[in-house]
Amino acid sequence: MSQIRQNISSGVKWEDIVGYSRAVRVDNRIYLTGTTATDENGNLVGIDDGYAQTVQVIRNIERALKQAGGTLENVVRTRMFVTDISRWQEYGRAHYESFHHIRPCATMVEVRALIDPRMLIEIEAEAEL
Repeated sequence: MSQIRQNISSGVKWEDIVGYSRAVRVDNRIYLTGTTATDENGNLVGIDDGYAQTVQVIRNIERALKQAGGTLENVVRTRMFVTDISRWQEYGRAHYESFHHIRPCATMVEVRALIDPRMLIEIEAEAEL
């Protein structure tokens, strides 16, 4: 059985430099790469504000899902990589506001650093259509 694959780009320069896609849809599954709190111009949103960064990350995930034919309702898993786990309530509140009725599997782990030291959170997501 052949699978249909669709690569979705956000257009940022890093995709060509590193060799990745914002999202990949394979049949009815959508995989989203680690997503950070940047706006449409590549500027970081919510400096030193875990809640604001998480809200922006989820907006970015939602935009990529829409390009792939999905919505937040289709998310089955999120993985949150945070630089300070003691701020888990900030990230968790924003995640709850978007996903409390969907209840995807979710993981939050602390990492030493993200690509920009001002970034507090990066989220990966998977969705099923």
